[in-house]
Amino acid sequence: MKTINIKLLSFVTAAVISLGSCSKEYLDVEPKGTNLESNYYQNQEQAFAGLVAVYDIMRKNSGGFENMITMMNAGSDDHYAGGGGATDGAGIQGFSNYTINANIMPSSLWNDHYQGIFRANYLLTKLASVPMDAALIDRYTAETKALRANYYFNLVRMFKNIPLITVPMSSSEFYTVVQANPTAVYAQIEKDLTEAITNLPTTVSAAESARFTKGAARALLGKVYLYQNKNSQAAAELAAVNGTPGGTSQYGYRLLANFADLWTVNNKFNTESILEVAHTNASSIGWENWGNGVDEGNSTNVMCGPRTYSKIASDAPDLPSGWSFNVFTQDFYDFIKLNPRFAATVLDMKDLQTRGKASYIGGYQDTGYFLNKFIPRRSDVTTGTGEPVLNYRQNSYVIRLADSYLMEAEALGGTGARAQALLDAVRARVGLASTPVSLAAIKAERRAELAGEGHRFFDLVRWGDAATKLASRGFKAGKNEVFPIPYKELLNTKLVQNPGYNQ
Repeated sequence: MKTINIKLLSFVTAAVISLGSCSKEYLDVEPKGTNLESNYYQNQEQAFAGLVAVYDIMRKNSGGFENMITMMNAGSDDHYAGGGGATDGAGIQGFSNYTINANIMPSSLWNDHYQGIFRANYLLTKLASVPMDAALIDRYTAETKALRANYYFNLVRMFKNIPLITVPMSSSEFYTVVQANPTAVYAQIEKDLTEAITNLPTTVSAAESARFTKGAARALLGKVYLYQNKNSQAAAELAAVNGTPGGTSQYGYRLLANFADLWTVNNKFNTESILEVAHTNASSIGWENWGNGVDEGNSTNVMCGPRTYSKIASDAPDLPSGWSFNVFTQDFYDFIKLNPRFAATVLDMKDLQTRGKASYIGGYQDTGYFLNKFIPRRSDVTTGTGEPVLNYRQNSYVIRLADSYLMEAEALGGTGARAQALLDAVRARVGLASTPVSLAAIKAERRAELAGEGHRFFDLVRWGDAATKLASRGFKAGKNEVFPIPYKELLNTKLVQNPGYNQ
């Protein structure tokens, strides 16, 4: 998390990362840092290093091949997995065509989030005794709890039946852990966020932009309530975040005037951003450490770019080549083609090639329609050290204000003057006239507004629409709403596989 101005020394990194994850691959390694860890967090600098280590897992949203955005897009009705072929990333391909199983399920989507949770659990046991200002201890504690809540929210949405662990554990205890009722996991998420909100700052300086604030925690809590159908509580939290629709909220949030500006790489931490993941081109990583936790580039960029791109006309986009994942479906193209958001959302390579302005080589499941929000630009290719394709610097949004507006409108039941105003504000920003508010209208607006940002699959599942919308892809109700637990997580443990994945 370079954005919060800290460079972890290798000594610090080793001390914190050795807290590990619950994956058996970590358990097979003899722990050698116990004394170092127990004697760590002796001052504010070390406590801050521990906090940064907890934040580092936020990169899972858009960093590494197995990132949340491209994975979750692949299983929605708006995208195919794409890539270089049917075996290019077995997990992402299996999720896209609903042949996913425990053997090909990307284990990092499980163990990276648990690594963040275990780092948080350990830091929370140490903070109270660190010799530093009490208010700063309260803030670090609040941030750590908010981060733990975010990681648990991702896990419970993806896997549903997961262990709930809130204290540090010895390696031997990992084998005896059982899964918690999802209700208990959600209760812990709510508790962490509610407690965190009290001591989080209302605003932060530019140097601290990637850190949790009251507004970010309240928006996340509102989303958590919405996923449990606690609509009145969701609406209350989200209203506090949103303020007057179209205006500036108490936390300083405001819709950008130009939708396309959301995807300008230099427009980081803008007024619409509520919770954002920071990326940098300065980590200088290569293939040997891609996806291992020290890389800080945005991998979604290279994954979504067209293969073997060549600019022909002077007015064609100037792009480097990519790997052609997350191509849009024809159904989504037909849905979005007349919408003012089209150009910022879809790179229409089919049209560019037909008109002789650019060329590319179609990848697997090619439709010619690429995710323009994350298409890499030649100007953003790093000239520093490290592998260029792994060091893109575009940030990604976890929650932004238009998303929060539409969640509140949904929580209000898709009816009433305020829900109408929230929907109208999102539409007005892109030049669309008012349309009568309803749940159907809100669903359509979320599809258009948030396309390609990793939300669609989760939306379809929580609305109960997945079985219908994804039937042609092989989706099975009662099974594919959640992922299988990775096979290696089940070995020699008391964990039980999710229903439908034992065949």
